[in-house]
Amino acid sequence: MKRLRAFFYVQHLLGIGHLARSSRVAAALVDDGFDVTIVTGGAPVAGFPGLGAISVTLPSVTSGDEGFSGLVDLQGKPIDDDFKKRRSEMLLQAFRDCRPDIVIVEAFPFGRRQMRFELLPLIEAIDAASPRPLLVTSVRDILQDRVKPGRNEETVDLVNRHFDLVMVHGDPAFATLDKTFPLAGAIRAEVAYTGLVAAPPAPAASERFDVVVSVGGGAAGKSLVRSTIASARNADNAWKWCLITGPNLPKDEFDAITRDATPSLSIFRFREDFASLLTGARLSVSQAGYNTVCDVLRARCRALLVPFAAGGETEQTVRALMLEELGLATVLRENDLTPECLAQAIEQALAGPTPAAHRLDLEGARHSAQILRERHRAWSSKS
Repeated sequence: MKRLRAFFYVQHLLGIGHLARSSRVAAALVDDGFDVTIVTGGAPVAGFPGLGAISVTLPSVTSGDEGFSGLVDLQGKPIDDDFKKRRSEMLLQAFRDCRPDIVIVEAFPFGRRQMRFELLPLIEAIDAASPRPLLVTSVRDILQDRVKPGRNEETVDLVNRHFDLVMVHGDPAFATLDKTFPLAGAIRAEVAYTGLVAAPPAPAASERFDVVVSVGGGAAGKSLVRSTIASARNADNAWKWCLITGPNLPKDEFDAITRDATPSLSIFRFREDFASLLTGARLSVSQAGYNTVCDVLRARCRALLVPFAAGGETEQTVRALMLEELGLATVLRENDLTPECLAQAIEQALAGPTPAAHRLDLEGARHSAQILRERHRAWSSKS
């Protein structure tokens, strides 16, 4: 079997969800016999993108605020044209060095519009290459609502002119692309559903908590952190609480909340065994990010979701409400979040029924590798 070369671009800006999902797909490609080069350009995150792939790191950029209104470097300084040019040249050189059979671009053009300055030149280089590699966009199942006129039309135009495959990381029994992308029917490229990209089943928990609260990467969700600390302090019970703030919460803020914690509340920046903790928890409290939801679905634990909605974000709210409709979670809206409301929602969730059984496909990483190999085989036969 030919060892196909895959070139995988991923840019995380606020949380680490995009990086985590893409890293799982890249690992599955390596396991399937691909030679993988993964290009990242966000703040470094320990453990990602993982072993087995060649890792190319571009100068780091992140979002200037929760509304994704601008790009800044790790010191918070807005990036300039020279910075953009340097990144673009590095990306193009990495592409030339790889000479890939397949190029996978995470999110774009459905998202990551801020990165057009380097992705459009990359796409031009792909189109000019001989032989031309298969070009794939890798997107999650639920997209952010685009309110600016013309954005969806621009996305469809870019897909139809340049991309060969839209790889949707979701189970169509849960959500199809047209649920959150109204012009899905205008896409001429093939659309393939991989299933949800979940981590493998976790071992049993080595430590048990009644309530496990997690805040993703930690760049957003500070109100959930504050409400958790207050709820744990005021709780009139013997619950054991665990709060995982995420690695991106500033150190001074982490130190401050640690000083404020009640003895019943254990606070961590990060837990490598997070998925295992969920298997032993009475309740998971989290935002409704893609990867955390996959961990919850894998663990089949009770879940209270507080979807991130700052800056006009809609994706997590849509996902949370769909899961609630299926009986797989309960939802507390972010604008209703107070210590008192959180405590009440936790008590109600714990008193409620266990989650409904589900048959959602959680093997999206492995299926992604199979789909890409099959599509490249068909692509090659036509070339």
